[in-house]
Amino acid sequence: MTAQKGKDLLLKIHNGTTYETVAGLRSRRLAFNTSAVDITDAESAGRWRELLEGAGVKRAAVSGSGIFKDQASDATVRSAFFGGSILNWQIVVPDFGTVTGPFQITALEYSGQHNGEVMFDLALESAGQPAFGVL
Repeated sequence: MTAQKGKDLLLKIHNGTTYETVAGLRSRRLAFNTSAVDITDAESAGRWRELLEGAGVKRAAVSGSGIFKDQASDATVRSAFFGGSILNWQIVVPDFGTVTGPFQITALEYSGQHNGEVMFDLALESAGQPAFGVL
């Protein structure tokens, strides 16, 4: 597999009809995590930590930052955050696949310099099981 362009990693939000790319994003990140369940006891071999297979809580986290453009997707993001809504999102990873599922916006930040553009930072947390699709 050859190197991929970062701009091809897309974050999309379902607007009720179709998935719409969140406008103005310059950087995006997708992370999968699971918590470990420690089952170590006094009889563990060599006193090495033991983990319970398949027992941890799984989660997906998405973050992004970009420029504020006042597009329809920006309005959808704002209303989802202030409404505390859990919406369907899709993350497109080039030459890998798509991750689609329910996510909630957990952080929305705006910033700007007096001589620059308005920027925003966005963080999402999975609110259910995401689905993986091959491209």
